[in-house]
Amino acid sequence: MKGIRFWCVWILGVLALTSGRASAAHTQARLVLSAAEVRPGDTLWAGIHLRMDPEWHTYWRNPGASGIATEVEWQLPDFIRAGPIHWPPPEKYAEGDLVTYVYHREVMLLIPLSVATNAPRGAVELRARVTWLECKESCLPGTAEVGAAFTVGEGSRPSADAGLIERWQARLPQDGIALEFRGRWDAPAGTGRTRPVVLEWKDPTAADSGMATGSWDFFPYASPEYEVQAPTSVLPSPDGRVRVRKAVETFTGKWPAELSGLVIRQTGDTVQAWEVHGPVQESETVGFENVAGVPASSTPLSLGRVLVYAFVGGLILNVMPCVLPVIALKILGFVNQAREDRRRVRRLGFVYTLGVLASFAVLAMLVIGLQTAGRQAGWGIQFGNPYFLVAMTVLVTLIALNLFGVFEVTLGGRAWEAAARLTRREGAAGAFFSGLLTTVLATSCTAPFLGAAVGFAFVQPPPVVLLVMLTVGAGLAFPYLVLSWQPGWLKWLPRPGPWMEHFKILMGFPMLAAAVWLLTLVEAHYGDRVWALGYFLVVLAVAAWLYGTFWQRAVRQSKVSLLAALILLAGGYWYLLEGAMQWRSPAAASDGPITVEEGGIPWQAWSPRAVEEVRRQGHPVLVDFTARWCLTCQVNKRFALEVPAVREKLREIGAVAFLADYTHFSPEIGAELKRFGRAGVPLVVVYPADPSKEPLVLPEALTPGIVLEALDQAAR
Repeated sequence: MKGIRFWCVWILGVLALTSGRASAAHTQARLVLSAAEVRPGDTLWAGIHLRMDPEWHTYWRNPGASGIATEVEWQLPDFIRAGPIHWPPPEKYAEGDLVTYVYHREVMLLIPLSVATNAPRGAVELRARVTWLECKESCLPGTAEVGAAFTVGEGSRPSADAGLIERWQARLPQDGIALEFRGRWDAPAGTGRTRPVVLEWKDPTAADSGMATGSWDFFPYASPEYEVQAPTSVLPSPDGRVRVRKAVETFTGKWPAELSGLVIRQTGDTVQAWEVHGPVQESETVGFENVAGVPASSTPLSLGRVLVYAFVGGLILNVMPCVLPVIALKILGFVNQAREDRRRVRRLGFVYTLGVLASFAVLAMLVIGLQTAGRQAGWGIQFGNPYFLVAMTVLVTLIALNLFGVFEVTLGGRAWEAAARLTRREGAAGAFFSGLLTTVLATSCTAPFLGAAVGFAFVQPPPVVLLVMLTVGAGLAFPYLVLSWQPGWLKWLPRPGPWMEHFKILMGFPMLAAAVWLLTLVEAHYGDRVWALGYFLVVLAVAAWLYGTFWQRAVRQSKVSLLAALILLAGGYWYLLEGAMQWRSPAAASDGPITVEEGGIPWQAWSPRAVEEVRRQGHPVLVDFTARWCLTCQVNKRFALEVPAVREKLREIGAVAFLADYTHFSPEIGAELKRFGRAGVPLVVVYPADPSKEPLVLPEALTPGIVLEALDQAAR
């Protein structure tokens, strides 16, 4: 979907371009010629020279997600024929959520003009009407009548603007036939409208090193039948060929058999472009050849294997640290169900599974929506939203207070039972809620097998995304569903009794730990202002205690205590959250400086250019893609990376360690994760010093031995 903004711009542009209105004020147009005099039968070049005010831009032949290409309508004598416009390479420009191809400051559109062999001698006047769309924060249509003159005579004489035209001709794309441009579909054709494609071509500058160099991209030509979306994932290129993954959206249901456009290479401020045209073939298998840091000959991932990975990964999620608080709730629920009717136990297990699957279906819809909008989607993306974190911190605190017996909430017995009430006894609503909460907390971890499965899913058509996500949910819910349908396995649980109240309180502590952990994540968005949320949680606890003690459990309910609880809660909210914390105004996303522990690994901030430079200097590289909200990442760092043996090995082989912080879902890091077939963190990659060798992708759950073995291989 190109969005409402695209259609507004399109309608505005069409009305402007057909109305003949006066030129907009932010772009000046003129017509220049390469020759002042030509002979009959010669060709001269015309240039439409556009100069834009600072920060304003016009559009390339393919505007991208919005905008309108510049058009030229000639008024020529019969003996002169105008060729097609030759477009200099544009720049890729993000306008909010939309990505477009534009020109800033100035551009010259070049058009060859052929003079007939029987052209009469004498002066020739050329006229043209130029129309464009110019944009900054808003878009305005522009039009101008331009003209220039030359002479048809017996000789050839350059014009005063010949040098300017030659400089712009030098910027035009070169013929890219030698690049051997081609593509292959990276997913089978399904019912969805979007499909990933891998494009590859030769790097003409890689003859000496054998490695692709520079920053590469593919700018597609526009088509009424499909759109090649702007986001690009650059894949490993050890053989002198460049490989990128893009997504193609079809408007007709047919997939293009060939693609055309520009191959762009940028090195510093230097931009080179080649015009390419090549076939797009079907892949025999669907997979990530050259994506996950393995040779192309490795076995690719099929959809069946991905579904197995997804189910096993979801199953393993049950023992990851992020799900421990919910496991505590499920243990409490099984204790309550141990002596209940078998049919009721089965029904509750089924409802819990529905809660998990519904949550994963919502996550799948979120991923599909982001992909449709041309934005990146990542595993655990909700943990990058500050409002979600504030709400979850309050919710989990309420659950912990309920488990401690501070209060129970029924909202008059008529509204849906609140989260805290739902943890007391496993009803149908409680089972469904537990499934939702399990999913929410589980997505802050990545289990073995899960990274590859989700990375595969997030670049597939919508039906595949939904299928893989539901399979992960099925694996996550499977143990509880089996226990519910085999209640005989619950006989090991002791008989219900007074001890259960103490056990319930015990289960509140892991939930309280989860609240503290969420509070630390909030700090990443609000900085020092997070103290206000901490104090608000204290106020919330006092209000809950007043309510539970003097209203719920009191022999005579005290309206004064209820009013005091409400006033305390409202006052704390407005003074602390709205006033001191200003929770509706989080700080701009910034991961801040990297903190290096005393005697620890000297981490450096990650960037692709920094890694490339260090490898060029002959050093192995270790990159830890991590996030503050990823508990698996923190466990890996504490027990497998920041250990004496690994620190010593890094020093011994002269390796450089980089930290890629994905806490705020950096688009650059997200693109790198996709390059390795992952949709989220953790991801640890070890690069050999030799740039011709493939990087080593380590599993999600690490041990020091795994890291040391990879570093040994990288040093050889």
